[in-house]
Amino acid sequence: MAEPRDDLALAHRRLTAAYQQTLRYAEDVRRLYVGVQRAICQSLLGLANALEAKDAYTRGHSERVGAWSRRTAALLGLPSPEAELVGQAGLLHDIGKIGVPEAVLRKRAGLEPDEWALMRQHPVTGAQIVAPFEFFAAGALVIRHHHERCDGSGYPDGLAGDAIPLGARIVAVADVYDALTSDRPYRKALGPGAALEHLAAAAGRALDGDAVAAFVEALREPRNGTAHVGARAALGAASRPALH
Repeated sequence: MAEPRDDLALAHRRLTAAYQQTLRYAEDVRRLYVGVQRAICQSLLGLANALEAKDAYTRGHSERVGAWSRRTAALLGLPSPEAELVGQAGLLHDIGKIGVPEAVLRKRAGLEPDEWALMRQHPVTGAQIVAPFEFFAAGALVIRHHHERCDGSGYPDGLAGDAIPLGARIVAVADVYDALTSDRPYRKALGPGAALEHLAAAAGRALDGDAVAAFVEALREPRNGTAHVGARAALGAASRPALH
């Protein structure tokens, strides 16, 4: 007859083995989940690349906005996972333009009211594209609201101040700077100094002041020293260059 302590030792070994198996199963599930997330993000990036193929003037725009948004979020003190999500949303912020006709995207003159209405729909369309992916719910909000302005003058929902998700306020700053320092069909690029003057004028009004300050700090870092070359998007004020 087995001693009670032998039975206890056997039960302990079995429990330990079951626990280790559960851990291995959980790790397998985690790896599968991460793999699925990666595949989805790569598919979305493919859509973003397809958009940039439609419009030569926006080539490289998404990568620059994503990189600047990630760094700005980190400088504002967001934890690494949140800063990474903001960067991913910055990378995909214009994905909704995939539904905008090329003739509108490439138009050299100002947009007609109906064309402008189409263009203003791209944040909503972009958010709808990524909405099915639950892990990217916060990113969908950033995409939807990256054209909101702190004074309530933005779109699509006319949000103001802190009602705008912080990630969207960060992407808005990077987007504006990259737009201003890019050649567009309807105007030539501004120099970095002139673009920074526009950001300073908009800080605390159209654009989040803290996000502008952190973005300027990000620009001064060596890794971003030449990131302004090529760039695009919108302040939306009538006194500033018109941007899509």
